[in-house]
Amino acid sequence: MAIFHFYFHFLILALILAIVAAEDECEPSSCGPTPPVIRFPFRLKGRQPDHCGYPAGFQVSCNNHNETELDLQYPARASTNNIVIPISVKSVVLEIDYKSQTMRVSIVNASCFPREVPAVNSSSGAYPFESNGQYSNPYPHYIFFNCSSGSEDSGSGYSIPCLSDPGYRVYAFDSSTEATRWPLSCVKMYNISDVPYSILSPPDYVANPGESLKWSTPFCKNCEDLGKYCRLGKNSKNVTECYDPTPDKDIAGSMKKGMIAGITIGVLLISGVVGYTLYRIISLKKRKHKDQEMVEKFLEDYNALRPTRYSYADIKRITDKFKKKLGKGGYGMVYKGRISSYIPVAVKVLDNTKGNGEDFINEVGTIGRIHHINVVRLLGYCADGANRALVYEFLPNGSLQDVISSRKGQSLGWDKLEQIALGIARGIDYLHQGCNQRILHFDIKPHNILLDEELNPKVADFGLAKLCSKEKSVVSMTAARGTIGYISPEVFSRNFGNVSYKADVYSFGMLLLNLVGGRNPISVPTDEQESSQLYFPQWAYDQLEKGKEISIHIENEIDRKIVKKVTVVGLWCVQWNPADRPSMKVVIQMLEGENVPAMPPNPFDSPEPIAKAIVEGSLFDSEIETSY
Repeated sequence: MAIFHFYFHFLILALILAIVAAEDECEPSSCGPTPPVIRFPFRLKGRQPDHCGYPAGFQVSCNNHNETELDLQYPARASTNNIVIPISVKSVVLEIDYKSQTMRVSIVNASCFPREVPAVNSSSGAYPFESNGQYSNPYPHYIFFNCSSGSEDSGSGYSIPCLSDPGYRVYAFDSSTEATRWPLSCVKMYNISDVPYSILSPPDYVANPGESLKWSTPFCKNCEDLGKYCRLGKNSKNVTECYDPTPDKDIAGSMKKGMIAGITIGVLLISGVVGYTLYRIISLKKRKHKDQEMVEKFLEDYNALRPTRYSYADIKRITDKFKKKLGKGGYGMVYKGRISSYIPVAVKVLDNTKGNGEDFINEVGTIGRIHHINVVRLLGYCADGANRALVYEFLPNGSLQDVISSRKGQSLGWDKLEQIALGIARGIDYLHQGCNQRILHFDIKPHNILLDEELNPKVADFGLAKLCSKEKSVVSMTAARGTIGYISPEVFSRNFGNVSYKADVYSFGMLLLNLVGGRNPISVPTDEQESSQLYFPQWAYDQLEKGKEISIHIENEIDRKIVKKVTVVGLWCVQWNPADRPSMKVVIQMLEGENVPAMPPNPFDSPEPIAKAIVEGSLFDSEIETSY
């Protein structure tokens, strides 16, 4: 009981200390020896609690240069649907005039504009400051255009670097600009109004000594005129009152600080005794359960790595009764869903009329514990009677096939497509070498490569995958598996060798050649005497062997080098003999290298009938689907 008696007195003393200290915590402060002085309605973050300042928008902070910074929220307005988009602007406070309720700030930087106008009102919070700057009023209207890297700038647009990528640039044009001066080869994105000139074009704004801002709420001018200070009323969070900063405040403050120091010393002595006693008691109890806690922590971490099992009722709730369909994947439909209110997911509901038990086990067993940036993550699964479903992370940009076969793919630069190819290679290499058991995918193709918000690729759809030990280089197969055009020759016929992880290398090579041919369609010349047309990989090899270019549509030297390098790496991967194909680790090294690799042997010079059938088959799978 003595311990708790001391502890009770400790709490009482701490409360007294907090009450005494609270009287000084709203004293005027500053970030350095020079103005501005920070007092109500402003408060200094980290030094003064919330009640020292007005509730909305008046929090300032100190930067590393002892300057006072204020985050402003400008209400940019999309004129197409009248939606308010808050744009955050960091500024340095140069001067504060509490009597006139104005301040002068210098714009430091602004957050980027949105890539697309949201569908709902995203404005939140208040905007307490009104700009009186000569460059900010009235606010102009701007039109945003997305221009490819080859488009000419008309000279009247403002470049928006934070929205631009190597493959395209974004410009903002004043709405007063004549329509004839707009870039005809660019795509209009949206209109935005109420944007200060200083945010859009900071270089032209440097000459201005600072932006003048004014606030009307809270109204403290009457207090300032009387020589008094302003503060929040004790009975209301939004009503202010005046108080007199007395001349004897410094003397009272010194006495108060001495009292605080004495109380602090006493509290520290008592808390030391109480703390040591409690520590001894608690440590003896913890020692008895230390081993048990370690085991429980391990089990908790282990279970966190495994996907969650859901009931079929959970799946219906997650997908809102299968309301939004994303597409058709292998053995089922894919729907968009949401776990709780924040996590979007893609749910593949397997068709229970097909024999998908093995595919279901493959998906859950192979990727249930895989965590890699270039492999899609399985978050959960459902095995409720005959109902089976797989819950994956949601990737908003669909499949690689969707991108390279659409206008969006044509707007991507070759350097971005090279990075996508490199990411896929890293994901496959992880499956081959990074797991406890080697995972052979057996269905690498553009449909099974999904893209996230930043177009980072993730390998998906493990329904045909097989597991094998890293020491075992050969796997047994009773039937061919995969997609025509991407299946390696040895999967069709053992005359080409044993089936191994090199089958995925072949499929990846075909994907690279598809990426080059599909990204920049080319009319392949044919011999009038032949009944069938050469397909792109064989034509590309012939062109490179003769020292000719793959495409006449690429003028940039760097892009031509990328196209040639990706094509040569793809040709190395599609060699008939599995032993002649590189491992994925070597493929990564070739893609990361600056130089184009040496030409491989001709992979299409084979007398085997099965080889001829593969060559004359379709390289590009015509069935477009969303795969998960």
